[in-house]
Amino acid sequence: MSFNSFDLHPDLLAGVRDMGFTEPTPVQKQAIPAGLTGRDIMASAMTGSGKTAAFLLPIMHRLLDQPRGKTRALIVTPTRELAAQIHEHFEALAGHTGLSAAAVFGGVGMRPQEQAFRRGVDLIAATPGRLLDHLQYPYADLGSVEMLVLDEADRMLDMGFLPDVRRILKEVPKDRQTLFFSATMPQPIVKLAGEMLRDPVSITLARKSAPATGIEQAFYPVPDELKPQLFVELIRRGDVGNAIAFCRTKHRANRLFEVLEKNDIPAARIHGNRSQAARTQALEGFKTGKYRVLVATDIVARGIDVEALEHVVNFDVPAAAEDYIHRVGRTARAEATGDAYTLVSPQEEKEVRAITKAVGKEIPRVTLPDFDYKAKPEERFEVPIGERIAEIRARKAEDRKRAQAKKERKERNLAQQGGSGSRSTAGSGSGRSGGRGRNNRRRG
Repeated sequence: MSFNSFDLHPDLLAGVRDMGFTEPTPVQKQAIPAGLTGRDIMASAMTGSGKTAAFLLPIMHRLLDQPRGKTRALIVTPTRELAAQIHEHFEALAGHTGLSAAAVFGGVGMRPQEQAFRRGVDLIAATPGRLLDHLQYPYADLGSVEMLVLDEADRMLDMGFLPDVRRILKEVPKDRQTLFFSATMPQPIVKLAGEMLRDPVSITLARKSAPATGIEQAFYPVPDELKPQLFVELIRRGDVGNAIAFCRTKHRANRLFEVLEKNDIPAARIHGNRSQAARTQALEGFKTGKYRVLVATDIVARGIDVEALEHVVNFDVPAAAEDYIHRVGRTARAEATGDAYTLVSPQEEKEVRAITKAVGKEIPRVTLPDFDYKAKPEERFEVPIGERIAEIRARKAEDRKRAQAKKERKERNLAQQGGSGSRSTAGSGSGRSGGRGRNNRRRG
C-alpha cells in the first residue's frame, strides 16, 4: 500500500515524497481514509507510530478545497516541543501547497503569534495555556475552526491541562470534525472523548504495555550514587552512542548534565525550568549531532522526532510502567531498531517488577566488566530537597543581610554628605559675604 492509494491532493503527495515517506504506517492506513471523509476519530496508538502525519494529511487535503484567510484547523498539544514539531511537520508537507500554519506556545513573544491570528493562517498548533492567553483578546477568533485535533490527550491529563481543554472547547464551533489521539485511554480521557466526539471511528493499535518492536532492552543494576559513573563509563566504552537520558526530577537532570560536562561529554538538558530558547537550542543541537547526550525529564518522553536515535537510557527507573513504554519508544521509531538501557538501583526494584510484568517478559540484567561497583563517589550526586531548601533560605537570608548593610551604608554616607555640605555652605556663604563687602567697598 502506498500514499497514492489515499487519493490525496497531488501537491500533498509531492510533500510526502519530499519527506521520504513511502509506505504508510498502520495508524496512517486507518486514520487518513477516515479523516478524509470528515469522520471523527478516536485513536490509541503508541509513540513513534506516525500519528502526526495521520492527522495532518487529511486536514491539509481538506484545507486545500476551500478559500484561505481563516484559521480552519486547530491542534492542541501538551508541550511546546510538540507544538513546534507539528508546525515543522506541517511546513515540510505543505512545501508545494501554499498552506500556512503557526505554532502558538509560551516562552516566546506573543506578538508574532498575534499576527498569525490576525492573518488567519490555515492551521494553528498550540499549547493550552498560551492559547488561552490569546483567547482573552478579540483578534483570537476560533469561530471558523472546522477541524480540531487533541494530540497526546493522556499527557494533557497528566499535566493538569484538562480544565484548560474544556475552556478551549467552548471557543470552537460544535459543528466540527474532531480527531482525538492518545497513547493510553484512562477513564477521564474516555469521558472527555465521549463529550467531544460524534460517532467516531475507533482505532486501537498495539498493546499499551508493550514497547515497540526492534528495541533491545537491558537493566543495569547499580547503587544510586554510582549511576553517574556507570553512565559515563558506558559512553566511554562505546556501549552508548547518541542518547536521550531520562531523569525523574529537574534537579537530577541538572546534576547529570554537570557530570557529563565535567567529563567532556557533549551534552544538553531539557526540562520545564529551562527557557524556550534554551530548550529549542538543546533539542536542535542534539538532532544535529552537536550534543551526544540529551538529558531530559519526561517532558520529551513523547512526540519528539529524532532521526536515528541509537539509545534511550533510563537514568532513573520511571514510576509507572506506561512511562517506561513511552520513554523507550523514543528509539526504534517507525520500525527502526534501537537500544533502551535502564540503570536500576536497589531502591527501584519495585518499579522494575511492575515494568517486567507489563512488558510480559524478563529483561536481561547486565553487569559492566571491570567497573568498580563498590567505589565511593567523590561527591554526592543528589542533594536532598531539605538541604536544598535550607541552602536557598540561607542564601536569601545572606542576600537580605547584605542588602540591609548596603542600605545602612548608603544612609550613613548621605548623612555625612549632608553634614559636610552644611559646613561647606556656611563657609562659602561667609566668603561670598566677605567678597561682596569688599566689592561694595571697592565700588563705593
